[in-house]
Amino acid sequence: MKLDFKKITFLFFLFSLFTTIEAKVVGFDIEIHEDVLDSYEFGETGAYEKFLGTIFFEVDPANLVNHKIVDIEYAPLNAQGMVEFSANFTFLKPKNMDKSNGTTLLGIANRGTRRMLTFFNHADATDGGVVYTGGEYWDAANPTIESDFGDGFLMENGFSLFWVGWQFDVPASRTAGSRIFIPKIDPENTIEGLVRSDFVVTSEVFDRTLADRGHIPYSVSDPDSPENILTVRDSVEGERRIIARDQWSFARLEQGKVVPDMDRIYLSSGFKPKLIYEVVYVSENPEIIGLGLAAIRDTASALKYDSLADLNLSENSIDHIIAYGMSQPGRTLRTYLYMGFNEDESNRKALDGVIAQIGGAARGSFNLRFGQASRDAHPFLNFFYPTDIFPFTDIEQTDPLTGITDGVLSHLPEAFMPKVYNVNSSYEYWGRVVSLLTTSVDGLVDVPMLDDYSRVYHLSGAQHLPSDFPPSQTNGQNLNNPNDFSWLMRALLIRMNDWVANDIPAPPSRYPLLKDGTLVEPAMVNFPKIPNINFPTKTHKAYRVDYGPFFATDGVITKEPPEVSDAFPVFVPQVDEDGNEIGGLKTLGHIVPLATYTGWNLYNSDYGPTDTVSHMSGSFLPFPKDRETRLSNEDPRLSVEERYDNLDHYLDLLSQEAKELIEEGYLLESDLPAILEQATNIWEYVIR
Repeated sequence: MKLDFKKITFLFFLFSLFTTIEAKVVGFDIEIHEDVLDSYEFGETGAYEKFLGTIFFEVDPANLVNHKIVDIEYAPLNAQGMVEFSANFTFLKPKNMDKSNGTTLLGIANRGTRRMLTFFNHADATDGGVVYTGGEYWDAANPTIESDFGDGFLMENGFSLFWVGWQFDVPASRTAGSRIFIPKIDPENTIEGLVRSDFVVTSEVFDRTLADRGHIPYSVSDPDSPENILTVRDSVEGERRIIARDQWSFARLEQGKVVPDMDRIYLSSGFKPKLIYEVVYVSENPEIIGLGLAAIRDTASALKYDSLADLNLSENSIDHIIAYGMSQPGRTLRTYLYMGFNEDESNRKALDGVIAQIGGAARGSFNLRFGQASRDAHPFLNFFYPTDIFPFTDIEQTDPLTGITDGVLSHLPEAFMPKVYNVNSSYEYWGRVVSLLTTSVDGLVDVPMLDDYSRVYHLSGAQHLPSDFPPSQTNGQNLNNPNDFSWLMRALLIRMNDWVANDIPAPPSRYPLLKDGTLVEPAMVNFPKIPNINFPTKTHKAYRVDYGPFFATDGVITKEPPEVSDAFPVFVPQVDEDGNEIGGLKTLGHIVPLATYTGWNLYNSDYGPTDTVSHMSGSFLPFPKDRETRLSNEDPRLSVEERYDNLDHYLDLLSQEAKELIEEGYLLESDLPAILEQATNIWEYVIR
C-alpha cells in the first residue's frame, strides 16, 4: 500500500495553522491500582505500582492527520463530532518517578499477548497461574507474584512499562489479553467487500473458523452470493481447483448436524491435511482497524506530554517513549512508521524509539478495510496477504518492474523520526525474506543504511524465538533451536535508551552482506553433510502482488485472490565448516559452539511438506561428544572432545569472548554469570 503521504503532510501543515482540534486520550477507568509485590524494592529504582483498566480515546475525523486512517470518514460520531474508542491497558511504574530513568517502554501486544516481562526479565510465562510451555513468551495479564517479574531487569534499570490494546479481533480465549474496542463503519452506510481466508489443517476436520489462528472473523454477510468461492490447491504456487458450491457451506458441525454459522466453513467431504484451502466471501461494514495505530500514537503522546493524575504522572514524569514489538507487533511498528503515524495532532513526535524485533522486512494488514491483523506470511502458512510487500528498505528504492519508488522511512520528516532497530533472527532469512531489508530490489548490491536513525541487527544462528531447553521436536524434523538471544537484546535495549535519552549512538549494525560473501543465494550455502539432516532446497519468497486499483490509494482490496507476479530475489546467510552462520551478531554460545544452530527446520510429515521450511522454528544439531562417535557417524564436524579440554576450558573461552561483546555494547557484564550457567546446562546436555 502506498499512500500520497507528501500531499497529506502538506495539507496537514496548512490545516494545523487554523485549528486546535486534536485527537487525544480523554480518560481512564482504573480497575486495579496497587503496589507491586508489597512494595518490593527493585534496586535503586525502588518500589513499583501497577495500574490496570481502560483507556479512552477520541479522534477528530476532520483533522487531516487522521485521514491516513482507512475509512475514518465512515465512522460513527459522538455529539462533538469525534470518533470514540477504548482499549485495555496495564501500567507498571516506579512509585517515585524521580528514581526512574525517564523512559517508558510501550509494549505492542502480539495477538493480545504481552511479551516484555517474559523476554527481558525472563519471567515465567503464566496467565492465571497456568504456566505456558513450548517456547511461548506470554506475560501475565495481571502480573502479581514474584515469578511474574522474573529477575527484575527492566525495573532495576528504571523503566516504566505500558501495554495498550491495539488489535480488535484478539482470540476470544485470550479474555485477559490486550485488545482495543473500536467502532465498525456506521450502519447508516452499507459497505461490502471481499474477505479471503486460507488455511492448512494437520488432521482431517469438517469445519473450521474463517479467521486465522482462533481470531474473531469478519462474518459472512451474504451466504448465497456468487462471489463466495472455495478452492483447494497442492502448493503455494499451485493451480486452484474450485470446490462445487453444493459440497460446502458457511456452517459448523454440531452433534452430527450441520448448523448455519456465518463465522465458520463446512466441507461435506472434510478438509484434508497438507492441502491449501482458500475461501473468498462477501462481508460488510468492518471495524475501522487503523484506529489501533492511532491508539499507539496517542498513548505515547499522552504519557510524554500530558499530566495524567489518574496514573500519578505529572507533565514531566516521562521524557521518552520506546515502543517494543516482537514478531507481529514488529510488523505493526514498521507499518506505523511507513504510514507516518509518528506525528501527533499537535505536531509533536510521539515515539522516540522503535524496536521492531523479528518482524522481517514486512508490514501487515493493520490499516486496511477488512484487514486481518493476524495474517502474516510463512513458507506454508498464510499466503499472499499484504505482508511481504514493497517497500522493504528504510531508504527509497525504485522497483524496476513496476516503476514504483518508495521506502519505509521516507514518509517521516526528520522532526518526527524516531531511532529504529530492526532486529531479526536467522529464521527471518529463510522464512520471512528479511534479506530484502538490506539489499537492492534487483538483488545486486547492499543498500546504504540511515545510520543517524536506524540500526539493523541479525541474531545469527537463531530461530524466531528461542525454544525451551532442553529442546524438543515439534513441527520440524530436527530439535528446535534454543540459542538464547535475549541476553543480546537486554544490552541493545539499554543502548537504545542511551541513544534516545543521551544521544549516544547505538552499537553499529551487524548483518550479513552481499559484498563480503556472508549473504548468498540459497543454493550457494556451504552447509556440511551432517548425517540424517536434510538441507532446505527452497526459501520463502516475496512477490509483486496486485490487490486492485484502490489498494495503494484507499487501503481497499478489490482483487481476491490477488494477482501474483514476479518474486523478489532473496538471500540467506553463508555458513562455516560447522554449518554455523558467519555474519551477524552472535550469542556467546554461537561464537564458541557446542552445536550447529540454524534458522531453518524442515517440516516433519505430520505438519507439512517435508521439503519446506517449517514456520518459525530452527534446528539444534549437537556436535558429536567425542572422536569415536564422530567417526562412527561419519559426521564432518569436530566433536566436543576435540574442541575443548573440559567444561572449565569451554567456560573460560566463553568468558574471553564476552569481553569484546561487552566492550562493544552488545552484552551486559552483569548478565555473564547467568549466561555461563546456561552454557553449562547445554554442555551437560550435549555430552550426556
